[in-house]
Amino acid sequence: MRLMLILVTYDVSTETAAGRRRLRRVAKVCQNYGQRVQKSVFECRVDVATYEILEENLLAEIDEEEDNLRLYRLTEPLERNIKEFGRFQATDFDAPLIV
Repeated sequence: MRLMLILVTYDVSTETAAGRRRLRRVAKVCQNYGQRVQKSVFECRVDVATYEILEENLLAEIDEEEDNLRLYRLTEPLERNIKEFGRFQATDFDAPLIV
């Protein structure tokens, strides 16, 4: 099974109570599939089938008239396409979680 790295970004209108609820639900969907790297940005390592479910779940939560959702597939080799600077350190899901 080949995993791909998906970057999920969103901007949900929070001017109404319904918008604030949508924002929480979108974040919850993202948390189920990946890790937050910034307020409205998640990195998700998924296979093709899981990617389709993730997209479907996100589309079910947003209001396409008011919100914005973007899904980016980061191509390999990831070391050449991702640069990190600053304090945040991503979880390495390929390494042992307990040492």
